[in-house]
Amino acid sequence: MVGQIANDPLFRDGIDLEVVLIVIAKTLFVFVLLLISVLVIIVAERKIVADMQNRIGPNRAGWRGMLQSLADGTKLFFKEQSIPGGADHVIFRLAPYLSLLPAFLAFSVIPLGREFEVPFTDKRTTLQLVDLPMGVLFVLAMSGLGIYGVLLAGWASGSKYPLLGSVRASAQMVSYEAALGIAIIGAVLQAETLSTRQIVVNQGFPGADPLDWFFVVGFVPFCIFVLAAVAETNRAPFDLVEAEQELVGGFHTEYTGIRFAMFFLAEYMNMVTQSAIATTLFLGGPSGPRPGFVPDLVGDVGWFLAKVSVFIFGYIWLRAALPRLRYDQLMDFGWKYLIPIGLLWLGISAVFQIGDDEGWPEGVYIPAALIGGLAVFGFLRACWPRHQPHPVVPRAPRQPARSVVPGGTPYPGEGGKQ
Repeated sequence: MVGQIANDPLFRDGIDLEVVLIVIAKTLFVFVLLLISVLVIIVAERKIVADMQNRIGPNRAGWRGMLQSLADGTKLFFKEQSIPGGADHVIFRLAPYLSLLPAFLAFSVIPLGREFEVPFTDKRTTLQLVDLPMGVLFVLAMSGLGIYGVLLAGWASGSKYPLLGSVRASAQMVSYEAALGIAIIGAVLQAETLSTRQIVVNQGFPGADPLDWFFVVGFVPFCIFVLAAVAETNRAPFDLVEAEQELVGGFHTEYTGIRFAMFFLAEYMNMVTQSAIATTLFLGGPSGPRPGFVPDLVGDVGWFLAKVSVFIFGYIWLRAALPRLRYDQLMDFGWKYLIPIGLLWLGISAVFQIGDDEGWPEGVYIPAALIGGLAVFGFLRACWPRHQPHPVVPRAPRQPARSVVPGGTPYPGEGGKQ
């Protein structure tokens, strides 16, 4: 069963026209799924935040405002496309695609279900666009590639404010990319593979026991991944990239119409992709209990979308509940807390994993790992810089003000002669 699930049987008999058409159909399915998810999430976010803040929210386009995303997208599609005079026209047009494509490509290695027979053919395939042997590394590569779209968008605009916003965004994304990678390595250590489908299989798929999920044994990297993913997608309270009161509108200040919509779409598509990655690595992917009358594919996709929806609701809840952090607080949280804690957990889990694989006595490697972890934590805590209050400089006593008439003579009682 493991071998059948871990390999796509579509290519076992070679590649012909039928196989190419099936791959194209799977690609369109993944793209349409992401696009529809983004449209639904935008409306859901506006409705949920409005309800949390005791407002009405969108209620004009469609039944109870359900077509508001479609109306906004149509409006942006037909708006004028303006390019600043000092912009690099080629890079300016290319940057939105560099932000949009990595989110879609990262989602292509996410397994959505088990093997099934393609209707009207004799072919069998898995509900996954592609199962790469190093799918986890591909996810990290695509996550890092998204930085180029943000950086080039600010640089190519030929304006100072987008450039400052892109530099701030790139520093934030690079910083939290390190914490994100450390959290992913924690799941890879448990699964002992880089294939995303094999990681799901090692969590008991297609079984339904939540105790087999890596969320249980990897709670610390799971929390680190969730926090880093929020910062990676520039969502509140880490949305310093779009601090309107400081940088006008961030790196996409000069973008209008459909190009701005592509950046907007990339942000929400990244939310879906990061939620799907968290579901795959820590929550068993599409596995879950289901009644016997529910088809396997329907149950798999249903459980996968339900788990992703929980993460999306968490994104929305954070936006409605928390204020924006300062930039120094954002960077301190990533470098002083998330990364050291992730490295500490990675060392402890590696010792546990090696001791279990080599058959070492538990009474030896468990205390050694805990003591070593506490020692490393104490060393890191001692090295953390402590906040030093600014020295208070005593101010000179303030002299009383003197009122002077136009001729230069002080008023009586203001220091002059009576």
